[in-house]
Amino acid sequence: MKIYVCVKQVPDTSGKVAVNPDGTLNRASMQTITNPDDMNAVEAALKLKDATGCKVTVVTMGPPPAAGMLRELMAMGADEGVLVSAREFGGSDTYATSQILAAALSTLGVEKDDIVMCGRQAIDGDTAQVGPQIAEKLHLPQVTYAADIKKDGDTITVQRMLEDGYMTIKVQTPCLLTCIKELNEPRYMSVGGVFEAYGKPLTTLGYEDLKDDPLIDATTIGLKGSPTNIFKSFTPPQKGAGMMLEGADKATCEKLAGILAAKHII
Repeated sequence: MKIYVCVKQVPDTSGKVAVNPDGTLNRASMQTITNPDDMNAVEAALKLKDATGCKVTVVTMGPPPAAGMLRELMAMGADEGVLVSAREFGGSDTYATSQILAAALSTLGVEKDDIVMCGRQAIDGDTAQVGPQIAEKLHLPQVTYAADIKKDGDTITVQRMLEDGYMTIKVQTPCLLTCIKELNEPRYMSVGGVFEAYGKPLTTLGYEDLKDDPLIDATTIGLKGSPTNIFKSFTPPQKGAGMMLEGADKATCEKLAGILAAKHII
């Protein structure tokens, strides 16, 4: 059994968010992290590796510096990394990104006992679209919002989180799962893992490596092949200091009501 985990390097939104004059994010000037939900997917894969001895491969699409993120995940315990990178892939929206990642996974080979894992969504887009789109393009059964995962032979039992409870689903491999933060607590890199990471294989797949796949078409990849585009991004204005009213008497309540009425809130 092999587990492929699709991960993404995203801007660290806890720091300063830089926006270009044209409204796009200035990613080059921002610190980057591994997308948080993807970390939960990596941890889920590593737990299955601990239990079964399977192989875990982390896959990302991005510029060459994203290789550093893959090395960090290999230091956590992943066996190898695959960087999908080419200028032709730049500017892809979720549709085009899923085309490219599905082609990469198809090239790597998704076999009968294999699992593909993704984070629920990325914090820079919050669309939750890429994982399900990959599943559709690879014709894989999918289970989203996985809050618990158990493997039994060639089936996976997933507890799927809903708004008001859980749904338990049994799915056969190969399949795709999207993971949420409630699933687990990601482990840290170990000192030994950091040293071992640089001895593990890291493969780069470019346009030439994937161009013969039916999903790779100039009209459906990259910025030109993306049916959606970001119209504008901006940093929200800083909120002013709040007002504190002390007391629980009638006068304080009347003062609060007067302030809310003046602001047309009530």
